[in-house]
Amino acid sequence: MHEHRLPSSPRFWRSPLRGTRFTSVLGVVLLAGITVLFVTGLLSYAAYNPDLSRVNDKTPDKGLLGFYLFDWPTDPVWLYRFTQGVHVTLGVVLVPVLLAKLWSVVPKLFAMPPARSLAHGLERLSLLLLVGGALFQFVTGLLNIQLDYIFPGSFYRLHFYGAWVFFAAFALHAALRTPTALRTLRAHRRGAAPPPPPPAGPEGPPEGTRGAAGPAPGGAPEAAGGPGDGDGKPEATAGRPEGGDGGPPADPDPADPDPAGLAAPRPDAPTVSRRGALWFVGGGSLLLFATTVGRSFDGPLRTTALLAPHGWTDPGSGPGGFQINKTAASRGIRPAETTEDAWRLTVTGPAGTVRLSRAGLLELPLHSAALPIACVEGWSTSAQWWRGVRLRDLAELAGYRPEDPPDVLVESLQRRGSFRVAALRANQVADGRSLLALDVNGEPLTPDHGFPARVIVPNAPGVLNTKWVTRLDFGDLSGSDGGRS
Repeated sequence: MHEHRLPSSPRFWRSPLRGTRFTSVLGVVLLAGITVLFVTGLLSYAAYNPDLSRVNDKTPDKGLLGFYLFDWPTDPVWLYRFTQGVHVTLGVVLVPVLLAKLWSVVPKLFAMPPARSLAHGLERLSLLLLVGGALFQFVTGLLNIQLDYIFPGSFYRLHFYGAWVFFAAFALHAALRTPTALRTLRAHRRGAAPPPPPPAGPEGPPEGTRGAAGPAPGGAPEAAGGPGDGDGKPEATAGRPEGGDGGPPADPDPADPDPAGLAAPRPDAPTVSRRGALWFVGGGSLLLFATTVGRSFDGPLRTTALLAPHGWTDPGSGPGGFQINKTAASRGIRPAETTEDAWRLTVTGPAGTVRLSRAGLLELPLHSAALPIACVEGWSTSAQWWRGVRLRDLAELAGYRPEDPPDVLVESLQRRGSFRVAALRANQVADGRSLLALDVNGEPLTPDHGFPARVIVPNAPGVLNTKWVTRLDFGDLSGSDGGRS
């Protein structure tokens, strides 16, 4: 078997599109995009207040990885809607860029020997972790967006720990490769000529092992006579023989920061330029953006979100005509449990236990607030008008001063699904817009929107806006296990 038939041989890879500048452009886009994804992902995790109570914490063994957690604010009310919308939409948009980048560096995954030096070994290790982590994070994220929970274990746990592994590999890889990528792009922008090849002989590569143009700008070699980078300038092949059927690459030029190279030594005839390929990748991202971003809006824009389960589907009309995740039936809520005679709200605190019917709640001072709902899957609704009893007023019934209420544990009637019990921090309870809502948009809540009563809190993830509320336990949750799970 000839060596060039093996993936470990540079001659196995024949595409004329691979090259330093092509990979550098994709890498710089991913460097910016993945950094934004990581930051918005950390903010999403903080929004759950995982350090408040074990009922909110799906990663109780996170240890030092929770170093940055802070009290999630209630202002501005659109913050979580914005950050999570950016997180999900950008994640979808980057899929073509990620796939193109992985394709462009596939030869490096098979390059032999596995490590030529410590730095090269670290780069190879970071590349393996980067590829595996990227595929894991993007696949689980896309499945979560589509509400397809087919992976083992909790999405929160898998995505959280996967994010740290992926970003650690990403940061290491970026530290090793970003300087080369930036040098390549700067050299191309300036139109700088490539440096001359080193002289042949004992100190340089053997005669005939370097293309006429020498090493490509930025140090990484590309194939002579290939499609170039879209502007008619071919990129040269470095450190690989131009003839023969599988001879090993020549000794790399020590002045070349990417001696292994990405370009094919003997590329096939080009059918598209590298610039055309980049436009193709960008067009795919633009198409995904157009068919995804509408999930974060109401009205006609939502109908364009063809790839989102909460996009093109019609939520109906009327006061309750806005998106939902969990229906009453899917969570095991029986109509008989929510009738006026059967349902009671239990409120506990230092003053004892208070039980209130829906009619009793309607006799308390009622307040209104215009608040959106935003979920971890990236979809959201515009502000709806909610009316109900302030959480801080219910804390007062339980024996606390309304100007200084404590945390609260909220329990739902639901029998299935996560966050049957959720915890809210004191600053969320104290906000005058935080309600135990009874009505929405001028009408009583519908069963799927949480009848007889639901929590609505400004700038909180959708799962913390508990529906079908049956119990509120007020008290300081810091340093405790958070009560019932």
